[in-house]
Amino acid sequence: MQPVHAFETLAIHAGQTPDAATGAVMTPIYQTSTFHQRKIGEHLGFEYSRTGNPTRKALESCLAALEGGGHGLAFASGMAATDAVLHLLHPGDHVVAVNDLYGGTYRLFEHGYAQYGVEFEYVDATDAGQILARVTPKTRLVWLESPTNPMLRLTDIQAVCAGLHAMQPKPWACVDNTFATPYLQQPLAMGADLALHSTTKYLGGHSDLVGGAIVTSDPALAERLTFLQNAVGAVPGPMDCFLVLRGIKTLALRMDRHAENAARVAAFLEGRPEVAQVHYPGLPSHPQCDLARQQMRNAGGMVSLTLKAGDRAARRMVETTRLFTLAESLGGVESLIELPAAMTHLSTADSPLAVDPALVRLSVGIEAAEDLIRDLDQALDATHAV
Repeated sequence: MQPVHAFETLAIHAGQTPDAATGAVMTPIYQTSTFHQRKIGEHLGFEYSRTGNPTRKALESCLAALEGGGHGLAFASGMAATDAVLHLLHPGDHVVAVNDLYGGTYRLFEHGYAQYGVEFEYVDATDAGQILARVTPKTRLVWLESPTNPMLRLTDIQAVCAGLHAMQPKPWACVDNTFATPYLQQPLAMGADLALHSTTKYLGGHSDLVGGAIVTSDPALAERLTFLQNAVGAVPGPMDCFLVLRGIKTLALRMDRHAENAARVAAFLEGRPEVAQVHYPGLPSHPQCDLARQQMRNAGGMVSLTLKAGDRAARRMVETTRLFTLAESLGGVESLIELPAAMTHLSTADSPLAVDPALVRLSVGIEAAEDLIRDLDQALDATHAV
C-alpha cells in the first residue's frame, strides 16, 4: 500500500498531530516517569514511561511511516536496538552476517551472544548468492548493512530477501539502514523483515542525542520486540525522542546536501596522488555504482579512502584537518573524520574482519563543499612530511 503523502511530508507530519490539550504544533516533551490512573487499569493509554510515553509514541509512529512499516520501536541507542533483535535468538541458532560491519555490532555478536551458543558466520556483503548459500536450517537471522561500515559496499537487498522468502524455515532479514536512512532506501519494501537504525546519526542529524530504532511490518515480530523493549527497558527519554523528531523534519533536505557534498569530495580525492582508492557508491569507478542507482535515491554522505603511504600517513591526515573534526560517530550536519582501525572498528583488530589501518572514514557534512575540499587538500599535503 502506497503512503498517502510523499516522504518529505511524512517526515514533518507523520505521528505528529497538534497537541490535543493545548494546540501546540510541535510534539510536547512529556517529561514524566508515570501517568495518573482514574482507577486500577483505567488510564489514558499510558501507565509508565518505560512501557510507553506520548513523545516516544509520536517518534515511533513517524519512523514506521518513513520506513513504510506497520510498527516502529524506539530504543536508547542503536546498539540497544541491535541487542533487541539478537534477543529473538536462542542457543544453537545460526546468523549469517556481512563481513564488513560496524565494530560495535561485531563486538556484541562475538563477545556477547556467541558465548550463549549463537553461531555467527561472516560473508562477502557484495555477493547475494554467497549470502544465500551460507543459510542452513539452523539459520534464524541474516544481518545486512548496506552501505556497509566502513567500506561502503552494497548488498542487493531485494535479491537476498527474495531468496530467503523461498526458504523453509525462512530466516529473518534485518538491514541496518543507518548509513542510507529511509529517505535513500527502504529495506522493508525490498522484502526485509526488520529495518534498524542508530537514530544518533542522520535521523537526529545534529550530534546532540543517542538513540536507536527498529521498524517492521510483521505483527508477531513487533509484539515480541515490544515485549523485549519494555522488559529490558533500554528506551530513550522523551527529550531524545523530541530531538530525533526535530531532526527528521529536515532529513530529506540534509541527505540531498550530504550526498551532493560527498560526491564532490569523492571526486576530488580520486584525483589526489596520495590516495590509493576511494570508496563511494556514487562514483562511476565504484564496482556497485549501478546497484546504488537501482536501490538508493542517492549515494549518501559517507566516503572512505585508503592512503598509499599507509597507516602513519592516515593518522597524520586525520589529525591535521581543521573543518573535519576528528571524532567517532557520523551523520551530523558537521563533517567528521576518523581512523576506523583505531577507533570505531578497534574491536575487529584481531579478527578476519580487521580494517586496513590506512583506511580513513569521512562523514561529509553540509558545509560549503569548497571549504571541505580545501581542508582535505591541506591535510593530504601534510602527509608528505610523514
